[in-house]
Amino acid sequence: MDIPVPLAHLLQALEAGDLPAAKAAAAELQRTSTVSTQLAAEVLHELRQPLLGVKAYTQMLSEEIGTRGPLKQMLAQVERMEQIISDFTRLASERPAPQQAVSLVTHVQAATRAFGLNPDSARVTLQVEAPEDLTVQGNGRLLEQLTLNLLNNARDAVSGPGRVKVVLGREGTSPVMYVADWGPGVSEAVRHRLFEPYVTGNKRGTGLGLAVCRRIAQEHHARLELVPSSVLAAQPPPTTVFRVLFPAPGSLPVASPCPAPGAPAPTQAPARRRLLVVDDEEIIRSVFKDLMGRECEVLEAATAEDALEQLKRGAVDLIVTDKNLPGLSGLELAQQARRLDPHSRVILMTGYPSLVTAQQAMELGLLDYLLKPFDDIREVRTKLREALTQAAPPRRAQPPASRRVDVFEESPAAARRLTEALALLGLEARVLTGAPAEPTAEAPAAVVVSWELPGAYGKQALDLARKQARGAPFVVLAGYLSQELVLEALRAGASGCLPRDLDARELGHELSRLLGAPSPSGRGPG
Repeated sequence: MDIPVPLAHLLQALEAGDLPAAKAAAAELQRTSTVSTQLAAEVLHELRQPLLGVKAYTQMLSEEIGTRGPLKQMLAQVERMEQIISDFTRLASERPAPQQAVSLVTHVQAATRAFGLNPDSARVTLQVEAPEDLTVQGNGRLLEQLTLNLLNNARDAVSGPGRVKVVLGREGTSPVMYVADWGPGVSEAVRHRLFEPYVTGNKRGTGLGLAVCRRIAQEHHARLELVPSSVLAAQPPPTTVFRVLFPAPGSLPVASPCPAPGAPAPTQAPARRRLLVVDDEEIIRSVFKDLMGRECEVLEAATAEDALEQLKRGAVDLIVTDKNLPGLSGLELAQQARRLDPHSRVILMTGYPSLVTAQQAMELGLLDYLLKPFDDIREVRTKLREALTQAAPPRRAQPPASRRVDVFEESPAAARRLTEALALLGLEARVLTGAPAEPTAEAPAAVVVSWELPGAYGKQALDLARKQARGAPFVVLAGYLSQELVLEALRAGASGCLPRDLDARELGHELSRLLGAPSPSGRGPG
């Protein structure tokens, strides 16, 4: 194998004892590696678009003729390609994922359901033992990927019909997960390099799955390792057992990993509603046209500028737009659509999710935020039906006489900062630590709620704020802002999310922007 030029220069410099040349060669090697990794990640991201189209049409076709035979195999292969792309992207990423207290059992069960959807999984018997619920500090989506990768690895190790087993329990106070199989075992040739990328003893595998598992485990401060089969009391004993040992759980309450939508069940969209789909990829526009064409009129635009021209010719009931468009972005399109019609309803799509974009979507009042590639095109259709058939929550104008802001916050220090910030805006804070026994006759001007409110954590805090606001804007404060938290608040109708630790003046400026109140005057309260 040819040695890359930067590496050859580094070896030559080291052999010659030339330290400055070695440092320069090492820096060039690192830069080249970074550029190559980024280029590969961008190429794989572009592959997601055609894959999304193939997957969506396969799922729609399966609704008509059923998922069987070649169609079932094709969908499985598309999902396998998606997994390879996700695995590489995960390895190439250095960004930590947001975490909170989650149920390990719930996410392991979700992974086993996904495992069962692959036709190849039918040849193995999967057993799951989870005698108790276990709470870990982590990211639910990544825990599902960790489990699914270990299950796929075990299945592929079993060449024919076989057995795979997952056992959840504790070692002391630490949650632990074992994934075992009764295949041929791990050869000594690859055992010591098992978690390195592209190392595999399986002809079917890519060698990325276990490397991704190790990365995810490390992000969760967990230890992933191959352990003796004797750790499990099974007869006959398994040939291969992987153990994931998590740290003892923290004190944060367990948030619901799969919150039920607050909206009523979707109904069939009325005929001839108008949906405008904006995406520079023709295949994506075609997917939406075929997905919703029987239920509403689907208009298409490849650019935001084209979409705005269509909006000037006539209103639409819903706009679904990609974020990254040539020319004006999807967020800029949403802003200009609101200028044309303040009641414009917009859903944003992106293949590059970020906390900043989610915050921007929320503050623009967007309905939802769809991540590409879509896991299931039918879930997207359900969201579109809901958006087309359900009226937006009414937003009432703030009564001039109402200056009261209900603040749901248990921390005295945080409540004091909020009180000072609202006073800077000429507003009066009423601090509450839970739902009032009786609602006041006059609705508040706004509501501010802590995401970590004891007794009403996460989704319950959002429900409380929405009920208490009675149509007024509400803002969420959190100790740690994550993309998942912001998206959940967005879908609940919040006006924005703010870090909990801002000082009073910063809070005043941010609340002024989110609530439409006058900016702080520069003088303190009182």
